[in-house]
Amino acid sequence: MGDSSAQYIHMVQHLIEECILFSMNQEECMDALFKHANIQPIITSTVWKELEKENKEFFDAYNKKTREERRSSSSIQLEITRQRIHNMMLESSSNKNSNDK
Repeated sequence: MGDSSAQYIHMVQHLIEECILFSMNQEECMDALFKHANIQPIITSTVWKELEKENKEFFDAYNKKTREERRSSSSIQLEITRQRIHNMMLESSSNKNSNDK
């Protein structure tokens, strides 16, 4: 592998590590690097998979943590949505009762 290729792979690895600091999953990281650094998703995916092979325990824990965070976030969002719908129903009912008088 040429020196410039090794430097490119090292740069992609560094950018993936930055994505990990922001709790991104592989797909989010591929999207972000393509959009902001013009790195083809196949490159990011390949480097990500090699990092996973070299750091299996870390990625197992990381993937579990991010899945749990997303589940928790989804539950919170669902509860917020339920509360908003409930409030809208109350307001609608209150307005209807006011108009009926």
